[in-house]
Amino acid sequence: MATLADLLSDLAGGRVEVLDLTAPLSDRTPTIQLPPPFANTNGFALERISNYDEAGPAWYWNNIVAGEHVGTHFDAPVHWVTGKDGLDVSRVPAGQLVGPVVVIDKSAECAANPDYLLEIADVEAWTREHGPLPTGGWVIFRTGWDARADDQAAFLNANETGPHTPGMSVECARWMAQQPILGVGVETVGTDAGAAHSFDPPFPCHSFLLGAGKYGLTQLANVAKLPTTGAILIAAPLPIVGGSGSPARVLALVQR
Repeated sequence: MATLADLLSDLAGGRVEVLDLTAPLSDRTPTIQLPPPFANTNGFALERISNYDEAGPAWYWNNIVAGEHVGTHFDAPVHWVTGKDGLDVSRVPAGQLVGPVVVIDKSAECAANPDYLLEIADVEAWTREHGPLPTGGWVIFRTGWDARADDQAAFLNANETGPHTPGMSVECARWMAQQPILGVGVETVGTDAGAAHSFDPPFPCHSFLLGAGKYGLTQLANVAKLPTTGAILIAAPLPIVGGSGSPARVLALVQR
């Protein structure tokens, strides 16, 4: 109990900050757009039930309409064909929703090249400086892309050749899936690069990571406020039975 009491004391005293890594969820939240003939997700919307009116004089509430993979969200293994026999979001153990988190910052490179791909050499250089990737934890690839989150066109950054957003190379995604981590987090609309439809295999982060039973977190915010190492991440998706993922509130505990 002393450990929990110390945590509460540190929270109350400002020695531990709760940092919200979640983008606000609204009908303006950018959503992925797949080309025909593929089906697309619903965006987010509120359908009002009552608002202190004759439908409900003392209460305000809404129905929500949203796809599983809208806004800041959690990818479960079953989301991808390589993980189709894996866990749905309701069966992810609660203990795997909390873990250490590290940040690999390539925001400057991504500002210069929106098609930037993280390579194994980048991660190995990071580990030489900061230590090993966290066992049972998260690796966030920081690109600075959350600065575009209020503008669907800038966020998807697509032209006639398709979307242009950063991600991981095929080799890096395959290698990352072999590491003892929980999963990978990004600020972009998905864990894969915008051009990953043309990779071999296509969408390697989804293919390798979800196929290895890892998880994904996407459309994160405020990553720039995270320390490179030392924080704890809490991911809180809805436990949707049969769900391939869920919008999530993602928090970090940061020692100040």
